[in-house]
Amino acid sequence: MTNTELVPEKGSRVSQFFKNMWAGIMQIPREHKGFAKQTFMLAKEDLIKTYKGAILGPFWAVMKPLFQLFVYWFAFTIGFRSADRTEMGAPYFIFLMVGFIPWAFMSDAVSRGSKSIADNRQFVTKVSFPVSVIMTYTTISKFYVHIFLFSLGYIYLMIMGYQPSLYNLQVIPLALIMFIFFLALQWSLAPMCAFSKDFSSFINTIMSGLFWLSGVCYDSYTIKDDTIRMVLLCNPMTYFSNAYRKALICGKWVWEAPDYGAGMRYALHPLWENAIFLAELALVVILGIYNYNRLRKELPDVL
Repeated sequence: MTNTELVPEKGSRVSQFFKNMWAGIMQIPREHKGFAKQTFMLAKEDLIKTYKGAILGPFWAVMKPLFQLFVYWFAFTIGFRSADRTEMGAPYFIFLMVGFIPWAFMSDAVSRGSKSIADNRQFVTKVSFPVSVIMTYTTISKFYVHIFLFSLGYIYLMIMGYQPSLYNLQVIPLALIMFIFFLALQWSLAPMCAFSKDFSSFINTIMSGLFWLSGVCYDSYTIKDDTIRMVLLCNPMTYFSNAYRKALICGKWVWEAPDYGAGMRYALHPLWENAIFLAELALVVILGIYNYNRLRKELPDVL
């Protein structure tokens, strides 16, 4: 055997990566073709199945985040006596509520979405069904809840005197981008959780901690330490919580900073904050496509 046979061809790994990427880019849309009606029907069924046997059914999907929000309100406004506290120029409960609405979707999309393939193994092992559609309809079912929860929150804002504005329309593209981001994240997480229960346990372990590291219950722009503040602002979950607040309570565009006065120092300018998020979005989509295409053929054997 010659030395040239022992050494991989130059650029072979790179070419293989791009080959898998291209195959994945073509594969996922191909799998969804002709399954639009089934996808939305299964999203509805997934929501019903989750709360099967309960008298109120899918209504519990909204009751759970509402109860969590009540607990946080009680803890921070009553327990910590911060009823008069304001953040981003808004009463603390409104600040918390607006940041919590996207968090509720993101949390469910990660914790439940990462288990979507393992929980629906019958579609993978017994039925000729596109695996990527499983992750899509699971995310859609969580997005239904997000729309309803957002509607309740928006009505509450109107009752509290917040007037509709042009800035509010930012929520539409923000919600769609958030949906795409966490769907693409599932393309990596769900197959890996199907391969390893340890990875699934790891996801469950970090989710509770992420709540406190994602600027949901505090203003990440006002963290005193510049390094910590910059790290927090690079968190995609922090990005969406802050973006919703800018759109709904601050009267700002997502590329603008909230008003804190002339003395405020920004460890990360909002323009850079958006640029970093877009880079993270591209990375999540690329890795999601690559990982899904690499692992999907082995899923029936694993499950």
